[in-house]
Amino acid sequence: MSLRLGDTAPDFEQDSSEGRIRFHEWLGDSWGILFSHPADFTPVCTTELGLTAKLKDEFAKRNVKAIALSVDDVESHKRWINDINETQGCTVNFPILADGDRTVSTLYDMIHPNADDSMTVRSLFVIDPNKKVRLMITYPASTGRNFNEVLRVVDSLQLTDDHKVATPGNWKAGDDVVIVPSLQDEEEIQKRFPKGYKAVRPYLRMTPDPKANWSGD
Repeated sequence: MSLRLGDTAPDFEQDSSEGRIRFHEWLGDSWGILFSHPADFTPVCTTELGLTAKLKDEFAKRNVKAIALSVDDVESHKRWINDINETQGCTVNFPILADGDRTVSTLYDMIHPNADDSMTVRSLFVIDPNKKVRLMITYPASTGRNFNEVLRVVDSLQLTDDHKVATPGNWKAGDDVVIVPSLQDEEEIQKRFPKGYKAVRPYLRMTPDPKANWSGD
């Protein structure tokens, strides 16, 4: 199965380090980040899970739940969590799915035979409260994920869902945004963007972030 942006995130029921999880039920009305790891006790992933634990407050500000996955079993996960907590100076505060039967890996197309036919590639999915897939990123084994980028994308998705704007390259919360080209009614533009806008080109209209001075709050 190949997932695409806008698809409904597949539901599943699977064991985890925090017990049995029914994914859609567990997600509830929150945004979700589902990210996979090739195996337990891998060095890059150990640092990533530590970072995720330390970013709990940032995820909470954005109504985001994190959930990890590898193909190892629950007992292995629990031993690994002890290592993560000790080496990364954190407390892992999110579940790690034990996908030994590859149920979730198959649903989310995480097994790439040309990379490895038994372990999951390092994929990350952002899923919105409507259970739609909004972002997919797959990393090589040698490159750790940038979780500041993940937070930036969530900020962008939440902003652009609420306002008729798009976010330019390298945007971060508080920076100017782009008014979407489909919005042409000047009266509506004035109501939506009382701070005005700068038309660099007719198709490129910059306006202050409607949530200026926020940082995920």
